[in-house]
Amino acid sequence: MKTARIASGAGYAGDRIEPALDIIRRGNVDYIIFECLAERTIALAQKAKQADPDAGYNPLMEYRMERLVPLLKDHPVKIITNMGAANPLAAAKRIYQIAVEHGLPDLKIASVEGDDVLAAISDYYDQPVMETGAPLGTLHERIIAANAYTGGKEISAALAAGADIVVTGRVADPALVAGALMHEFRKEYDDYPFLGVCVMAGHLLECGGQVTGGYYADPGYKDVPALWNLGFPIIEFHEDGRMLLEKLPGTGGLLHTSVVKEQLLYEIQDPAQYFTPDVIADFSRVAVSEMSDGRIEITGATGRKKTGALKVSVGYSDGYIAEGEISYGGHNCLARAKLAGEVIEKRLKMLNYQCEEYRSDLIGINSLYYDAFPMPADEPHEVRLRVAAKTDTLENAQVIGREVEALYTNGPAGGGGVRSNERKVISVASILIPETVIRPNICWFGGKPL
Repeated sequence: MKTARIASGAGYAGDRIEPALDIIRRGNVDYIIFECLAERTIALAQKAKQADPDAGYNPLMEYRMERLVPLLKDHPVKIITNMGAANPLAAAKRIYQIAVEHGLPDLKIASVEGDDVLAAISDYYDQPVMETGAPLGTLHERIIAANAYTGGKEISAALAAGADIVVTGRVADPALVAGALMHEFRKEYDDYPFLGVCVMAGHLLECGGQVTGGYYADPGYKDVPALWNLGFPIIEFHEDGRMLLEKLPGTGGLLHTSVVKEQLLYEIQDPAQYFTPDVIADFSRVAVSEMSDGRIEITGATGRKKTGALKVSVGYSDGYIAEGEISYGGHNCLARAKLAGEVIEKRLKMLNYQCEEYRSDLIGINSLYYDAFPMPADEPHEVRLRVAAKTDTLENAQVIGREVEALYTNGPAGGGGVRSNERKVISVASILIPETVIRPNICWFGGKPL
Protein backbone atom coordinates (compact mmCIF):
# COMPACT_ATOMS: atom_id res chain seq x y z
CA MET A 1 0.00 0.00 0.00
CA LYS A 2 1.29 3.43 -0.92
CA THR A 3 2.40 5.76 1.88
CA ALA A 4 3.69 9.33 2.10
CA ARG A 5 5.66 11.05 4.83
CA ILE A 6 4.76 14.64 5.63
CA ALA A 7 6.05 16.82 8.46
CA SER A 8 5.48 20.18 10.10
CA GLY A 9 8.31 22.73 10.08
CA ALA A 10 6.46 25.59 11.77
CA GLY A 11 3.20 26.09 13.64
CA TYR A 12 3.06 29.88 13.80
CA ALA A 13 4.65 33.01 12.32
CA GLY A 14 7.62 33.20 14.69
CA ASP A 15 8.35 29.51 15.19
CA ARG A 16 11.92 28.20 15.55
CA ILE A 17 13.75 26.74 12.54
CA GLU A 18 16.06 24.04 13.98
CA PRO A 19 13.47 21.22 14.22
CA ALA A 20 12.57 21.69 10.55
CA LEU A 21 16.21 21.53 9.46
CA ASP A 22 16.63 18.37 11.52
CA ILE A 23 13.58 16.78 9.86
CA ILE A 24 14.83 17.56 6.35
CA ARG A 25 18.28 16.13 7.12
CA ARG A 26 17.20 12.86 8.71
CA GLY A 27 13.41 12.53 8.63
CA ASN A 28 13.14 10.88 5.19
CA VAL A 29 10.03 12.96 4.46
CA ASP A 30 8.40 13.72 1.12
CA TYR A 31 6.81 17.02 2.18
CA ILE A 32 7.23 19.59 4.93
CA ILE A 33 4.75 22.38 5.67
CA PHE A 34 5.29 25.73 7.33
CA GLU A 35 2.05 27.15 8.74
CA CYS A 36 2.79 30.78 9.62
CA LEU A 37 -0.44 32.79 9.37
CA ALA A 38 -3.12 33.99 11.74
CA GLU A 39 -6.07 36.33 11.30
CA ARG A 40 -4.24 39.36 12.63
CA THR A 41 -0.87 38.61 11.00
CA ILE A 42 -2.25 38.72 7.48
CA ALA A 43 -3.93 42.07 8.15
CA LEU A 44 -0.58 43.42 9.34
CA ALA A 45 1.05 41.94 6.23
CA GLN A 46 -1.46 43.80 4.05
CA LYS A 47 -0.44 47.05 5.74
CA ALA A 48 3.20 46.28 5.04
CA LYS A 49 2.40 45.60 1.38
CA GLN A 50 0.54 48.91 1.10
CA ALA A 51 3.67 50.69 2.26
CA ASP A 52 6.02 48.64 0.04
CA PRO A 53 4.77 46.54 -2.93
CA ASP A 54 7.71 44.15 -2.48
CA ALA A 55 6.85 43.48 1.19
CA GLY A 56 3.91 41.76 2.87
CA TYR A 57 5.29 38.25 3.29
CA ASN A 58 6.32 36.63 6.57
CA PRO A 59 9.19 38.60 8.16
CA LEU A 60 11.10 35.38 8.88
CA MET A 61 10.64 33.88 5.42
CA GLU A 62 14.08 34.90 4.13
CA TYR A 63 15.74 33.76 7.36
CA ARG A 64 14.07 30.37 7.02
CA MET A 65 14.65 29.91 3.29
CA GLU A 66 18.34 30.83 3.57
CA ARG A 67 18.67 27.75 5.77
CA LEU A 68 16.15 25.44 4.11
CA VAL A 69 16.99 25.83 0.43
CA PRO A 70 20.63 24.64 0.61
CA LEU A 71 19.45 21.38 2.20
CA LEU A 72 17.34 20.58 -0.87
CA LYS A 73 20.49 19.71 -2.83
CA ASP A 74 20.88 16.46 -0.88
CA HIS A 75 17.33 16.15 0.47
CA PRO A 76 14.77 17.00 -2.26
CA VAL A 77 11.81 17.56 0.05
CA LYS A 78 8.78 19.49 -1.24
CA ILE A 79 8.12 22.63 0.82
CA ILE A 80 4.60 24.05 1.19
CA THR A 81 3.98 27.23 3.15
CA ASN A 82 1.62 30.14 3.65
CA MET A 83 4.54 32.46 4.42
CA GLY A 84 3.48 34.42 1.34
CA ALA A 85 0.88 36.07 3.58
CA ALA A 86 -0.33 39.19 1.72
CA ASN A 87 2.23 38.91 -1.07
CA PRO A 88 2.93 35.33 -2.20
CA LEU A 89 4.18 36.55 -5.58
CA ALA A 90 6.93 38.67 -4.01
CA ALA A 91 7.71 35.83 -1.62
CA ALA A 92 8.15 33.33 -4.45
CA LYS A 93 10.36 35.76 -6.35
CA ARG A 94 12.59 36.24 -3.30
CA ILE A 95 12.79 32.47 -2.69
CA TYR A 96 13.93 31.96 -6.26
CA GLN A 97 16.65 34.58 -5.77
CA ILE A 98 17.81 32.66 -2.71
CA ALA A 99 17.77 29.41 -4.71
CA VAL A 100 19.97 30.99 -7.41
CA GLU A 101 22.37 32.33 -4.78
CA HIS A 102 22.76 28.79 -3.42
CA GLY A 103 23.33 27.17 -6.81
CA LEU A 104 19.81 25.84 -7.41
CA PRO A 105 18.54 27.84 -10.42
CA ASP A 106 16.34 24.96 -11.62
CA LEU A 107 14.29 24.90 -8.43
CA LYS A 108 10.63 25.38 -9.32
CA ILE A 109 8.84 27.94 -7.14
CA ALA A 110 5.07 28.41 -7.37
CA SER A 111 3.05 31.21 -5.81
CA VAL A 112 -0.66 30.61 -5.26
CA GLU A 113 -2.82 33.73 -5.25
CA GLY A 114 -6.53 34.54 -5.18
CA ASP A 115 -7.39 34.83 -1.50
CA ASP A 116 -7.27 38.65 -1.48
CA VAL A 117 -10.90 39.75 -1.89
CA LEU A 118 -10.58 43.36 -0.73
CA ALA A 119 -11.68 44.70 -4.12
CA ALA A 120 -14.99 42.82 -3.86
CA ILE A 121 -15.67 43.21 -0.15
CA SER A 122 -18.09 46.12 -0.56
CA ASP A 123 -20.52 43.68 -2.21
CA TYR A 124 -20.88 42.00 1.19
CA TYR A 125 -21.42 44.97 3.49
CA ASP A 126 -24.84 43.59 4.41
CA GLN A 127 -23.32 40.31 5.67
CA PRO A 128 -23.41 39.89 9.46
CA VAL A 129 -20.07 39.84 11.23
CA MET A 130 -19.72 36.49 13.02
CA GLU A 131 -18.28 38.03 16.16
CA THR A 132 -20.90 40.76 16.66
CA GLY A 133 -23.85 40.16 14.34
CA ALA A 134 -23.62 43.73 13.03
CA PRO A 135 -23.47 44.32 9.25
CA LEU A 136 -19.92 44.44 7.89
CA GLY A 137 -20.73 47.83 6.33
CA THR A 138 -20.58 49.47 9.74
CA LEU A 139 -16.79 49.08 9.49
CA HIS A 140 -16.40 50.13 5.87
CA GLU A 141 -14.33 53.27 6.45
CA ARG A 142 -11.83 51.36 8.59
CA ILE A 143 -11.33 48.19 6.49
CA ILE A 144 -7.74 47.65 5.36
CA ALA A 145 -7.69 43.98 4.26
CA ALA A 146 -9.96 41.08 3.35
CA ASN A 147 -8.62 37.58 2.79
CA ALA A 148 -10.62 34.42 2.19
CA TYR A 149 -9.61 31.03 3.54
CA THR A 150 -9.04 29.01 0.38
CA GLY A 151 -8.47 25.27 -0.01
CA GLY A 152 -5.81 22.89 -1.20
CA LYS A 153 -6.77 22.46 -4.86
CA GLU A 154 -4.28 24.98 -6.24
CA ILE A 155 -1.53 23.55 -4.03
CA SER A 156 -2.21 20.14 -5.59
CA ALA A 157 -2.18 21.70 -9.06
CA ALA A 158 1.16 23.40 -8.41
CA LEU A 159 2.71 20.16 -7.16
CA ALA A 160 1.32 18.27 -10.16
CA ALA A 161 3.02 20.85 -12.41
CA GLY A 162 6.37 20.13 -10.79
CA ALA A 163 6.68 22.68 -7.99
CA ASP A 164 9.48 22.13 -5.50
CA ILE A 165 8.27 24.95 -3.23
CA VAL A 166 4.68 26.22 -3.06
CA VAL A 167 4.04 29.61 -1.42
CA THR A 168 0.49 30.66 -0.65
CA GLY A 169 -1.42 33.44 1.00
CA ARG A 170 -4.44 32.80 3.24
CA VAL A 171 -5.23 29.15 2.71
CA ALA A 172 -6.95 27.23 5.49
CA ASP A 173 -4.26 25.77 7.75
CA PRO A 174 -5.04 22.06 7.07
CA ALA A 175 -5.08 22.73 3.31
CA LEU A 176 -1.28 22.90 3.30
CA VAL A 177 -1.26 19.18 4.12
CA ALA A 178 -4.43 18.24 2.25
CA GLY A 179 -3.09 19.82 -0.95
CA ALA A 180 0.04 17.67 -0.75
CA LEU A 181 -1.75 14.43 0.09
CA MET A 182 -4.49 14.84 -2.51
CA HIS A 183 -1.76 15.30 -5.12
CA GLU A 184 0.39 12.46 -3.81
CA PHE A 185 -2.44 9.94 -3.94
CA ARG A 186 -3.94 11.34 -7.17
CA LYS A 187 -7.34 11.91 -5.62
CA GLU A 188 -10.11 14.14 -6.99
CA TYR A 189 -11.53 16.94 -4.86
CA ASP A 190 -14.99 15.36 -4.83
CA ASP A 191 -13.62 12.39 -2.84
CA TYR A 192 -14.93 13.88 0.38
CA PRO A 193 -14.26 10.90 2.71
CA PHE A 194 -10.58 10.92 1.71
CA LEU A 195 -10.45 14.70 1.93
CA GLY A 196 -11.75 14.49 5.49
CA VAL A 197 -8.83 12.22 6.41
CA CYS A 198 -6.35 14.60 4.74
CA VAL A 199 -7.81 17.54 6.67
CA MET A 200 -7.37 15.61 9.92
CA ALA A 201 -3.71 15.06 9.06
CA GLY A 202 -3.44 18.77 8.36
CA HIS A 203 -5.11 19.67 11.63
CA LEU A 204 -2.66 17.49 13.54
CA LEU A 205 0.36 19.07 11.83
CA GLU A 206 -0.73 22.69 11.49
CA CYS A 207 0.38 23.75 14.99
CA GLY A 208 3.81 22.16 14.76
CA GLY A 209 5.18 21.05 18.12
CA GLN A 210 1.80 21.23 19.87
CA VAL A 211 1.04 17.62 18.87
CA THR A 212 4.40 16.38 20.21
CA GLY A 213 4.15 18.01 23.63
CA GLY A 214 4.44 21.74 23.03
CA TYR A 215 1.87 23.82 24.93
CA TYR A 216 1.01 20.65 26.87
CA ALA A 217 3.50 20.50 29.72
CA ASP A 218 2.32 21.15 33.28
CA PRO A 219 5.10 20.06 35.68
CA GLY A 220 4.03 17.32 38.06
CA TYR A 221 0.80 16.70 36.15
CA LYS A 222 1.73 16.45 32.47
CA ASP A 223 5.50 16.14 32.20
CA VAL A 224 7.21 16.47 28.83
CA PRO A 225 10.81 15.26 28.47
CA ALA A 226 13.46 17.69 27.14
CA LEU A 227 10.96 20.35 26.14
CA TRP A 228 13.86 22.62 25.13
CA ASN A 229 14.69 20.17 22.32
CA LEU A 230 11.12 19.60 21.13
CA GLY A 231 10.90 17.37 18.07
CA PHE A 232 8.34 18.46 15.48
CA PRO A 233 5.76 15.96 14.19
CA ILE A 234 5.97 13.67 11.18
CA ILE A 235 3.00 11.71 9.84
CA GLU A 236 3.34 8.53 7.83
CA PHE A 237 0.11 8.65 5.83
CA HIS A 238 -1.33 5.44 4.36
CA GLU A 239 -3.62 5.44 1.36
CA ASP A 240 -6.35 3.64 3.35
CA GLY A 241 -6.57 6.66 5.69
CA ARG A 242 -4.46 5.25 8.50
CA MET A 243 -1.77 7.57 9.81
CA LEU A 244 1.13 7.12 12.20
CA LEU A 245 2.47 10.09 14.14
CA GLU A 246 6.15 10.16 15.07
CA LYS A 247 9.08 12.46 15.81
CA LEU A 248 12.79 12.11 15.18
CA PRO A 249 14.83 9.85 17.50
CA GLY A 250 16.90 11.79 20.00
CA THR A 251 14.53 14.75 20.19
CA GLY A 252 12.53 15.93 23.16
CA GLY A 253 8.79 16.08 23.42
CA LEU A 254 6.10 13.49 23.99
CA LEU A 255 4.28 11.03 21.75
CA HIS A 256 1.12 10.23 23.71
CA THR A 257 -2.53 9.68 22.94
CA SER A 258 -3.62 12.47 25.30
CA VAL A 259 -1.48 15.03 23.47
CA VAL A 260 -2.95 13.98 20.12
CA LYS A 261 -6.49 14.16 21.48
CA GLU A 262 -5.91 17.69 22.77
CA GLN A 263 -4.71 18.78 19.33
CA LEU A 264 -7.61 17.03 17.59
CA LEU A 265 -10.06 19.15 19.61
CA TYR A 266 -8.02 22.36 19.34
CA GLU A 267 -10.17 25.14 17.80
CA ILE A 268 -12.86 22.60 16.85
CA GLN A 269 -16.38 23.64 17.85
CA ASP A 270 -18.06 20.46 16.59
CA PRO A 271 -15.88 17.40 15.85
CA ALA A 272 -18.63 16.01 13.62
CA GLN A 273 -18.76 19.16 11.49
CA TYR A 274 -15.41 20.84 10.96
CA PHE A 275 -16.10 23.29 8.14
CA THR A 276 -13.18 23.84 5.75
CA PRO A 277 -12.98 25.21 2.20
CA ASP A 278 -12.50 21.69 0.79
CA VAL A 279 -14.78 19.50 2.90
CA ILE A 280 -16.87 19.20 6.04
CA ALA A 281 -14.55 16.98 8.04
CA ASP A 282 -15.95 14.55 10.60
CA PHE A 283 -13.66 13.57 13.50
CA SER A 284 -16.43 12.13 15.69
CA ARG A 285 -15.35 8.49 15.19
CA VAL A 286 -11.60 8.98 15.29
CA ALA A 287 -9.59 6.42 17.27
CA VAL A 288 -6.17 7.22 18.75
CA SER A 289 -3.90 4.46 20.02
CA GLU A 290 -0.27 3.89 20.91
CA MET A 291 1.73 1.41 18.81
CA SER A 292 4.35 -0.96 20.15
CA ASP A 293 7.10 1.10 18.47
CA GLY A 294 5.99 4.27 20.31
CA ARG A 295 4.25 5.88 17.37
CA ILE A 296 0.65 7.04 17.62
CA GLU A 297 -1.94 5.60 15.24
CA ILE A 298 -4.92 7.74 14.24
CA THR A 299 -7.83 6.37 12.20
CA GLY A 300 -11.52 6.97 11.60
CA ALA A 301 -11.83 10.44 10.06
CA THR A 302 -14.16 11.03 7.14
CA GLY A 303 -15.81 13.92 5.33
CA ARG A 304 -18.88 15.22 3.52
CA LYS A 305 -19.50 17.66 0.70
CA LYS A 306 -18.30 21.21 1.39
CA THR A 307 -20.70 24.10 1.95
CA GLY A 308 -19.55 26.27 -0.95
CA ALA A 309 -18.98 29.22 1.39
CA LEU A 310 -15.62 30.61 2.47
CA LYS A 311 -14.74 32.41 5.66
CA VAL A 312 -13.17 35.82 5.12
CA SER A 313 -11.00 37.60 7.68
CA VAL A 314 -11.55 41.33 7.33
CA GLY A 315 -8.85 43.41 8.98
CA TYR A 316 -9.79 46.89 10.13
CA SER A 317 -8.24 49.76 12.06
CA ASP A 318 -9.53 49.78 15.62
CA GLY A 319 -7.85 52.65 17.42
CA TYR A 320 -4.79 52.45 19.66
CA ILE A 321 -3.61 50.68 22.78
CA ALA A 322 -1.44 52.63 25.19
CA GLU A 323 0.60 51.05 27.98
CA GLY A 324 2.68 52.48 30.78
CA GLU A 325 4.64 50.61 33.46
CA ILE A 326 6.69 51.57 36.53
CA SER A 327 8.28 49.46 39.29
CA TYR A 328 8.39 49.90 43.05
CA GLY A 329 10.61 47.84 45.33
CA GLY A 330 11.51 47.36 48.94
CA HIS A 331 9.57 48.02 52.14
CA ASN A 332 5.94 49.05 51.59
CA CYS A 333 6.30 48.78 47.80
CA LEU A 334 2.82 47.33 47.35
CA ALA A 335 1.20 50.33 49.04
CA ARG A 336 3.32 52.71 46.96
CA ALA A 337 2.34 50.94 43.73
CA LYS A 338 -1.35 51.11 44.68
CA LEU A 339 -0.98 54.81 45.40
CA ALA A 340 0.68 55.34 42.01
CA GLY A 341 -2.30 53.66 40.36
CA GLU A 342 -4.68 55.95 42.23
CA VAL A 343 -2.65 58.97 41.15
CA ILE A 344 -2.96 57.97 37.48
CA GLU A 345 -6.71 57.37 37.71
CA LYS A 346 -7.35 60.71 39.43
CA ARG A 347 -5.10 62.51 36.95
CA LEU A 348 -7.07 61.06 34.03
CA LYS A 349 -10.33 62.22 35.60
CA MET A 350 -8.88 65.72 36.08
CA LEU A 351 -7.90 65.76 32.40
CA ASN A 352 -11.36 64.50 31.35
CA TYR A 353 -9.53 61.70 29.56
CA GLN A 354 -11.57 59.83 26.95
CA CYS A 355 -10.96 56.15 26.27
CA GLU A 356 -12.96 53.06 25.35
CA GLU A 357 -11.33 50.79 27.94
CA TYR A 358 -8.97 51.29 30.87
CA ARG A 359 -7.35 48.96 33.38
CA SER A 360 -4.67 49.04 36.04
CA ASP A 361 -2.76 45.94 37.17
CA LEU A 362 -0.17 45.13 39.79
CA ILE A 363 1.89 42.63 37.84
CA GLY A 364 2.82 39.59 39.86
CA ILE A 365 0.11 40.37 42.38
CA ASN A 366 -3.21 40.39 40.54
CA SER A 367 -2.61 40.58 36.80
CA LEU A 368 -3.62 36.97 36.10
CA TYR A 369 -6.61 36.43 38.39
CA TYR A 370 -7.41 40.06 39.27
CA ASP A 371 -9.55 40.03 42.46
CA ALA A 372 -10.41 36.32 42.42
CA PHE A 373 -7.85 35.57 45.14
CA PRO A 374 -6.72 37.60 48.18
CA MET A 375 -3.36 39.35 48.18
CA PRO A 376 -0.50 37.30 49.65
CA ALA A 377 -0.05 37.70 53.40
CA ASP A 378 3.66 38.45 53.17
CA GLU A 379 4.69 41.73 51.60
CA PRO A 380 6.32 41.26 48.18
CA HIS A 381 9.85 42.39 47.50
CA GLU A 382 8.76 44.27 44.40
CA VAL A 383 5.74 45.06 42.29
CA ARG A 384 5.22 46.63 38.88
CA LEU A 385 2.29 48.88 38.07
CA ARG A 386 0.86 48.61 34.58
CA VAL A 387 -1.85 50.87 33.23
CA ALA A 388 -3.38 50.46 29.80
CA ALA A 389 -6.08 52.15 27.77
CA LYS A 390 -7.72 51.69 24.39
CA THR A 391 -8.27 54.99 22.62
CA ASP A 392 -9.46 56.28 19.29
CA THR A 393 -6.46 58.49 18.50
CA LEU A 394 -2.69 58.36 18.86
CA GLU A 395 -2.75 61.68 20.71
CA ASN A 396 -5.02 60.21 23.39
CA ALA A 397 -2.85 57.11 23.61
CA GLN A 398 0.29 59.15 24.28
CA VAL A 399 -1.28 60.68 27.40
CA ILE A 400 -0.88 57.39 29.28
CA GLY A 401 2.87 57.25 28.79
CA ARG A 402 3.33 60.86 29.82
CA GLU A 403 1.34 60.42 33.01
CA VAL A 404 3.21 57.27 34.03
CA GLU A 405 6.57 58.91 33.36
CA ALA A 406 5.51 61.89 35.47
CA LEU A 407 5.35 59.55 38.48
CA TYR A 408 9.15 59.76 38.61
CA THR A 409 8.96 63.14 40.36
CA ASN A 410 5.24 63.51 41.04
CA GLY A 411 4.36 60.14 42.50
CA PRO A 412 5.25 57.84 45.40
CA ALA A 413 8.84 57.32 46.49
CA GLY A 414 11.19 54.95 44.74
CA GLY A 415 9.54 54.50 41.35
CA GLY A 416 11.77 53.39 38.47
CA GLY A 417 12.06 51.50 35.22
CA VAL A 418 9.34 53.35 33.34
CA ARG A 419 8.34 51.87 30.02
CA SER A 420 5.58 53.12 27.75
CA ASN A 421 4.39 52.46 24.24
CA GLU A 422 1.50 53.12 21.92
CA ARG A 423 0.48 50.85 19.08
CA LYS A 424 -2.20 50.84 16.43
CA VAL A 425 -4.80 48.11 16.84
CA ILE A 426 -5.72 45.91 13.88
CA SER A 427 -8.87 43.93 14.67
CA VAL A 428 -10.52 41.19 12.66
CA ALA A 429 -14.13 40.69 11.61
CA SER A 430 -15.27 37.43 10.00
CA ILE A 431 -17.94 36.92 7.34
CA LEU A 432 -18.90 34.25 4.80
CA ILE A 433 -18.83 34.71 1.02
CA PRO A 434 -19.50 32.31 -1.91
CA GLU A 435 -16.41 30.44 -3.07
CA THR A 436 -17.23 31.51 -6.65
CA VAL A 437 -15.82 34.95 -5.81
CA ILE A 438 -12.29 33.51 -5.69
CA ARG A 439 -10.12 33.70 -8.81
CA PRO A 440 -7.09 31.52 -8.03
CA ASN A 441 -3.87 31.95 -9.95
CA ILE A 442 -0.50 30.18 -9.96
CA CYS A 443 2.67 32.06 -10.96
CA TRP A 444 6.08 30.51 -11.50
CA PHE A 445 9.73 31.28 -10.89
CA GLY A 446 12.67 29.11 -11.84
CA GLY A 447 12.01 25.84 -13.64
CA LYS A 448 8.97 25.77 -15.88
CA PRO A 449 5.84 23.81 -14.94
CA LEU A 450 5.61 20.31 -16.39
